[in-house]
Amino acid sequence: MSLMARKPKEIAKKVINKEELFILDVRNENEFADWKIEGKNIIYMNIPYFDLIDGVDHILDNLPSDKEILVVCAKEGSSVMVAEMLAEEGLYVSYLKGGMKAWSEYMEPVKVGDLTGGGELYQFVRLGKGCLSYMVISNGEAAIIDPTRMTDVFIEFAKEAGVTITHVLDTHLHADHISGGRAIANETGATYWLPPKDAGEVVFDYQPLEDGEEVKIGNTTITIHALYSPGHTIGSTSFVVDKKYLMTGDILFIDSIGRPDLAGLAEDWVGDLRETLYQRYRELSDELIVLPAHYMIIEELNDDGSIQEKLGTLFAENHGLNIDSEDEFRKIVTENLPPQPNAYQEIRQTNMGKINPDEEKQREMEIGPNRCAVR
Repeated sequence: MSLMARKPKEIAKKVINKEELFILDVRNENEFADWKIEGKNIIYMNIPYFDLIDGVDHILDNLPSDKEILVVCAKEGSSVMVAEMLAEEGLYVSYLKGGMKAWSEYMEPVKVGDLTGGGELYQFVRLGKGCLSYMVISNGEAAIIDPTRMTDVFIEFAKEAGVTITHVLDTHLHADHISGGRAIANETGATYWLPPKDAGEVVFDYQPLEDGEEVKIGNTTITIHALYSPGHTIGSTSFVVDKKYLMTGDILFIDSIGRPDLAGLAEDWVGDLRETLYQRYRELSDELIVLPAHYMIIEELNDDGSIQEKLGTLFAENHGLNIDSEDEFRKIVTENLPPQPNAYQEIRQTNMGKINPDEEKQREMEIGPNRCAVR
C-alpha cells in the first residue's frame, strides 16, 4: 500500500474534531512518556525505533489492519523507515512530516468571537506545546497577544486579513517558550508592550504595560486594559478586551492555576498569586470569558477547537479557585509543582534579550510539554 506524509495541520484537524487516530510512536520510552500528541480518541503504541531496526514482524499482531497507522518520531527520519517497513507488509501507513519538532511548532487559528464595531478575536492554538496566542482585529488594525517565536504565522494571518499589526503585548516574561513579540514589533514597526516589573533585566526598549493602561486597536471601542495581577511572575498582567474577554496569561487556566516558582520565588509570590485569583479576579464580572496563555490537558479543548470558559464557571469548578485555607493554598502551590520546563532559564534569558540562540537551538530549548500550571 502507499505511504503518506501527514502534515501537522492534518493531525491538528483530527485532534480538534476528536477523530480516531492510531499512533505508533517510535521515540525512546522516556521521550514518549514526557510528551506526545494528545487527543480524545487517540490510541497509542510506543515501540522505540531501535527495537524495529531488524524488522517489524514481532509487532504486526498488535497493529490494526483496517485503519491508518500514523508513525511518529522526533524529526521524521526514523518514522519514514518504520512506515516503509509496515507499508511493505500491506498496512495502511502514514508518517508525521517533520516529526514532533514540526508538531511542537504548528499553530491552529480559531475564531473566538466577534467584537464591538465589527472586530474579530482569534486564538492561535499550539497543540504540541499547549501555548495560546491571540490576535485582536479592528478597523484595519491588529494587536497580537503572547505570540510565539513562529512570527510568520501571525504576520501572514494579518496580511490575509488585510490588517496592519500596530501593537504586540506579552502578559509576562515567559519561561516555557520563546516570545515572538519583539521580533514581530521589529519587523512591522508595531509597539511592543511588556510589564515593567518583569522587564528589570531586559536589554531592549519596550513600552511599559502598567495597571490602567488602555491600548486602542483601530478606531472602534475595542480597548485592552492592563490589570496588574502578579503571582506567576511579579509583573504578570491581565487584559480585558472589549469588556467581554479576560486574557489571564499564565495566572489562571481553565483546569488549573499558574505556578509561581519559575523565577525561584515561589514562597515570595504565592501570596500575590492568591490575592490575584481570590480578590482581584473576584471583583470582575462572572460573564467575562477567560482566555489563558496556555492549556494543560486536551480535555480543555472545546468542540470548536478553542480554549475558553466563563470566569463564573471557573470560580465554581476550578479547584485552584476553591481552596478556602490560605495555608492549604500555600502548600498546594509550593509543593505540588511539576518538573520545571526544559531550558527555562535559557528561555527567560532569550526573552530578556541577553542571549540570541539560533533557530535550531531555540527549537531544542522548547521541546517538551508546557509546565506552567500547578498540578
